[in-house]
Amino acid sequence: QVQLVESGGGLVQPGGSLRLSCVASGSIFSGYAMGWYRQAPGKQRELVAHIGSGGRTNYADSVKGRFTISRDNAKNTVYLQMNSLKPEDTAVYYCKGRSDYDVRRTDYWGQGTQVTVSS
Repeated sequence: QVQLVESGGGLVQPGGSLRLSCVASGSIFSGYAMGWYRQAPGKQRELVAHIGSGGRTNYADSVKGRFTISRDNAKNTVYLQMNSLKPEDTAVYYCKGRSDYDVRRTDYWGQGTQVTVSS
């Protein structure tokens, strides 16, 4: 089992940048695939970016070229660098982890961090 804690959210102007962090504890982080999701008011939670335990990444079309997901296994941390932010990026951002070795494919979620893009 892993515990996830996000940080780095806040208020930023359109065109600005933020870096979100998600620190994991309680399990072997290097064996986890990690993802960033977001949920805006009145909308379903959606995948923003994913990084496998081997480092392979994929992104939602809406953030390609603007967001970068990365991980530092030595620090048990996954990052989401967000550039050229738009008002439509406003949402609560969640970190999710799933162990490559869990046959039940259990998902673990953080508590979320608010990102608001507004002038």
